[in-house]
Amino acid sequence: MSYADPAIRVIHVFVALCDNKYQGIVPVPAAIGNGQDPETNLYWGCDNGVRTYFKKSRDWQLIKRQKGHTMVLERLVFKHRSKNVYLVADAWDGQAIEKTTEDYLFSSSGQLKDTLHINKKIIGINGNANLLAYIGHDGLMDFGLANKFSNADHKTRDCIILACISKKYFKDFIASAKATPLVWATGLMCPEAYTLHDAITGYLNNEPTEKIQQRAAQAYAKYQKCSFTAAKNLLVTGW
Repeated sequence: MSYADPAIRVIHVFVALCDNKYQGIVPVPAAIGNGQDPETNLYWGCDNGVRTYFKKSRDWQLIKRQKGHTMVLERLVFKHRSKNVYLVADAWDGQAIEKTTEDYLFSSSGQLKDTLHINKKIIGINGNANLLAYIGHDGLMDFGLANKFSNADHKTRDCIILACISKKYFKDFIASAKATPLVWATGLMCPEAYTLHDAITGYLNNEPTEKIQQRAAQAYAKYQKCSFTAAKNLLVTGW
């Protein structure tokens, strides 16, 4: 495995594309619910999908867009405009949500590590990243996973899990991985990119977890047109 520069902070985002056919979700319009088409997918190509939202952000610059194959259909690499931070976002085929979830948890536990060559630099992804985020349907509501995803290297990674009732369903796995939950959900939610974006802003400013949670809740309340109190009760931090 190549050596990753420890001076570069990396956020690795796993996006399980919204999929009417292969996920146990309340169906959305067909154009945004095709898990094999990132271009118009609710969680990727739509206005508040990861690709579109982060491309519009003043904080991030898209430096590489790579068409994928098999399960990861597209990979984007963003560089923060003022900090030595990269964000790598992967659009996973919605049919592969179980594999997406497994790889996310293997990465959170340090069992799966990789590197990426970008701009003559080597950055760490998967378990070599500092923050691992998951966006999409909570597949653990539909299937079980045999692996416990125990921590493999005594390192603690931060995680954000924007999926319905993610605290309940991911809790045991994240505890076994010894990861730190910055933001996850207590109830049903819409896992669009604004929540992730604003939580990351607090994270990169080295703010306390309560402030990161507050930023996430404020973004969610604004876009979902709900009260800040409701959003803060939905998007929680820690155990």
